[in-house]
Amino acid sequence: MHRQAYLCLVVATLCWGGNAVAGKLALGHISPMMLTFCRWLFATIIIFAISMKELRRDWPVIRRSIPVLGFLGVIGYVVFNAVLYTAVTYTSAINATVEQTLIPVLIFFINFVLFRTRVTLLQIAGFSLTVIGVLLTASHGDLNTLLTLTVNFGDAIMIIAIAAYAFYTIALRWRPAIHWKSLMAVPALFALIFSIPLLGWEYAAGKTIWPDHSGWLLALYTAIFASLIAQVLYIRGVETIGANRAGLFINLVPVFGTLLSIVVLGEELHLFHIAALLLALGGIAIAERGKPNSA
Repeated sequence: MHRQAYLCLVVATLCWGGNAVAGKLALGHISPMMLTFCRWLFATIIIFAISMKELRRDWPVIRRSIPVLGFLGVIGYVVFNAVLYTAVTYTSAINATVEQTLIPVLIFFINFVLFRTRVTLLQIAGFSLTVIGVLLTASHGDLNTLLTLTVNFGDAIMIIAIAAYAFYTIALRWRPAIHWKSLMAVPALFALIFSIPLLGWEYAAGKTIWPDHSGWLLALYTAIFASLIAQVLYIRGVETIGANRAGLFINLVPVFGTLLSIVVLGEELHLFHIAALLLALGGIAIAERGKPNSA
């Protein structure tokens, strides 16, 4: 059963690895909030088209769980992606993906604060290495820039996206006992609704770019692969092995994202990127080895 969960999580992170690349490719073809809106418009239409039977059956439970489902949709689906697509306007797709290695650290930290989840010294050491790796990426290889607060704006706002997805992962512990289609459909609807005021803000600011042919294709990719397929597989993984262990697989996102950024976007891989990846992934490996026996 665990092997199936691992496969689900690997495929999910591969889809997400392409998400930052899609956001970068979207520049000039579709604006960030328009991409967010179109993504969830398509995703909502598709998931509702195949889940009406499950939604009708699960409706009594759904009605009682609207706050949780709404939170999952707004935080995990809209906030994370809207901030990510905005961030890659100012920073590289490689940076945006490497910085996501901070998500498991936040998951463990929040679990410890809220639920007193046990944390060992070896885990703390591993997390420290991961944080150093993320800081190395955000400072573009020069940690001294952190002292003068000259970090790239895109790298800085990625913290919002990272925190959003950490809270989303933890909130999955309160997911209602409904079919996975319903668990995907209702938050997707909330994501679509919440993306409308964000699109309105972008339009009022005069920053909206209506999608061209490439923009529509990128919106479809994010809807089908980064939204539906990845989210469903991630939820299945969390259900099987838990949020803490499933969160560790998010560190495959920078690996896939970095490779795709180089191949698809032609972005340059710097030495500090390699060092940051080694520190981040090595730190997570140490943290996993040092997890409590009961974890």
